[in-house]
Amino acid sequence: MPVSAAASAREILVNLHDVMAARSNAQAKLNQVVDIIGEALDSEVCSIYLLREGVLELYATRGLAADAVHVTKLVLGEGLVGTIAESGEILNLDEAASHPDFAYKPETGEDRFHSFAGVPIIRRERSVGVLAVQHADPRRYADIEIEALQTVAMVLSELIANAGLIDQRGPKDRPQSTASVRLIGQKLVEGMGAGCAVFHQPRIHIEHTVAEDTEAERHRVYAAFDKMRDQIEKMTREAEFGVGGEHEEVLETYKMFAYDEGWSRRINEAIDSGLTAEAAIERVQQRTRQRMRQIDDPLLADRMHDLEDLANRLLRIVSGQMGTAAQMGLRQDTILIARNLGPAELLEYDRRRLKGVVLEEGSLTAHVTIVARAMGVPVLGRVRDVRRAIGEGDLLLLDVNEGSVVVRPSTAMEEAFDAKLLLRQKRKAAYAALRDVAPVSKDGHRVTVMVNAGLRDDAAALDVTGADGIGLFRTEFQFLVSATLPQRERQQRLYREVLDVAGDRPVIFRTVDIGGDKALPYLVQDAAEEENPAMGWRALRLALERDGLMKAQARALLEAAAGRTLNVMFPMVSEAWEFAEARALFEQQRDWIASRNRRLPNEIRYGAMLEVPSLAYQLDLLLPQVDFISIGTNDLTQFLFAADRANPKLAERYDWLSASILRFLAALVAPCAEAGVPLAVCGEMGGRPLEALALIGIGIDRFSITPAAVGPIKAMVRSLDHVAVRAEMARLLAAPPRDLRGALAAWAAAQGVELG
Repeated sequence: MPVSAAASAREILVNLHDVMAARSNAQAKLNQVVDIIGEALDSEVCSIYLLREGVLELYATRGLAADAVHVTKLVLGEGLVGTIAESGEILNLDEAASHPDFAYKPETGEDRFHSFAGVPIIRRERSVGVLAVQHADPRRYADIEIEALQTVAMVLSELIANAGLIDQRGPKDRPQSTASVRLIGQKLVEGMGAGCAVFHQPRIHIEHTVAEDTEAERHRVYAAFDKMRDQIEKMTREAEFGVGGEHEEVLETYKMFAYDEGWSRRINEAIDSGLTAEAAIERVQQRTRQRMRQIDDPLLADRMHDLEDLANRLLRIVSGQMGTAAQMGLRQDTILIARNLGPAELLEYDRRRLKGVVLEEGSLTAHVTIVARAMGVPVLGRVRDVRRAIGEGDLLLLDVNEGSVVVRPSTAMEEAFDAKLLLRQKRKAAYAALRDVAPVSKDGHRVTVMVNAGLRDDAAALDVTGADGIGLFRTEFQFLVSATLPQRERQQRLYREVLDVAGDRPVIFRTVDIGGDKALPYLVQDAAEEENPAMGWRALRLALERDGLMKAQARALLEAAAGRTLNVMFPMVSEAWEFAEARALFEQQRDWIASRNRRLPNEIRYGAMLEVPSLAYQLDLLLPQVDFISIGTNDLTQFLFAADRANPKLAERYDWLSASILRFLAALVAPCAEAGVPLAVCGEMGGRPLEALALIGIGIDRFSITPAAVGPIKAMVRSLDHVAVRAEMARLLAAPPRDLRGALAAWAAAQGVELG
């Protein structure tokens, strides 16, 4: 490929402009197009396949047998062309026949061509054809040639649409059925809400792709960037005033993308190739989507979602199609439907009318999830077939607690939902009344109930719930929502503010649990991609290797807790020596601060998270070194059962109330008690009333749970007899019944224990 390939796209688009303006028929235009592309890329073969009635048909070619045109056909997924159309992905091969999906079509005479590259022709977010080039010499096409092909494919989509050659057999906007349907998804922000379905934004369809005046298009983009940045600045100011500070860093990261010079430069380069402003933005957005499909790291994918959100905003501005559901205003109680949302877009909605959000994508670490939690808006993510199942204006019943949304419910469904919502509100009011009531059993046994937190505003849950403190502050959350590594001063400020809110109540800070499935885009790991990240190079393992990160956090924590008690806990300790190394690192930083005559904490208490089963067999080595132990039941359970808790097929295969997990936990109680080391559970298990009852029964009476679970656990504790439940659990574990859960639930009901 000659060096002039850099100008290939521009050269092709100039020639295509003349072809598109000509009065010849569509077939003649496509015949000209393949010649133009083949000559510009110095490629012996250039072919266009179009999707017609669900089948890919060879419509035009330069280099393959002319007799094969309109004869060679492939179904979606068949051969290299069918694979590209089905997946929407690019193929670039130096030896086409070596690919497992290669299908030889003898009528084309393609056997002498070795190299192959193909890109999908996309129209309104679906493949409508494939543009392919081939060459006799085995070689991979250069990246700049692939870029040129993708740009030309975008223009081709306009040409074939105007010629009426687009296969119209696509998904409909309206669902064909009017029957009730229940869709399931991932619980992102729990809660319930009912309202009419409103789609976040109509899709902007780009009709003109080839620029008449490149400089005029560039000025349009510059003006759109200025307007978009003004909007983001305004929303950031209003969000800080109206919602609170917990998502401050999220919005700062979002704003950083709006000012990203690399993004604006890529759009300018696309304009230089001859595209209109709209087409250039969409072209760059297509590359972003392609990268998103290749990213396994959910955190980096979330950053890419932010960039796509901004691209949609920029596209609406430059096209003059500014209307979103937020701008038009919500006229009634609404459940918002979107593929994904950026944090700023969610903040545009009237919170009085917005009762919930349903996303086709989304994740627990996504920026929109963090902001929605601050706003108190329930969010259900990863819901499939949204546009096929839901129509604009359909009544929706959203129950994120159950992980579902009911579309077009029957009257009976509505009544059941309303009753459940009313009961939930009554229970919530009853639990709120327990805020200032201590969790003491009927026979006088005090249970410690603390909350889990990870962001600044989470600390406010202490006053709302009346919890005893923060038993797990996940310090990695600050790292996850930040675009760059948080500096020590920022970390210190966060920790100090949390301690200030907590006052005299204890806060246990867990050092960063990152790596593995919580990789950070700005912290490159040397290790290759891990098959099982939950058991990989993460948490304390990573922190001890990258001790600069841990040293900075240690200093931030020590200085933030000056004059107070610092409780610090290390995650995923596998062996006692790991804890000793981590503690020694903190002590070194303590000595460094002391040598400079700076204030230190009055007391430092060191703890370990017991999540890895191997640590249970080193308690004799660990207990003399620690001040407390917290059991991380989420990870511990999946390690004990060899069952990935993120795998929906395995989620129901293990039970926290099985004899194996309860016996394992019970074996930890006596050694810790003898050593005078407090033992707590921080995890979902402790936040469920029946499971917490079992834990109290085996001798664990310290919990750190979600704020929403504090009320139900307090109510359960105040209704039980501590001595009686200890005796019952001893009996059940001595000779476990097949259904231990059912047996304990029956006993609790007979004893009048409140399980919610």
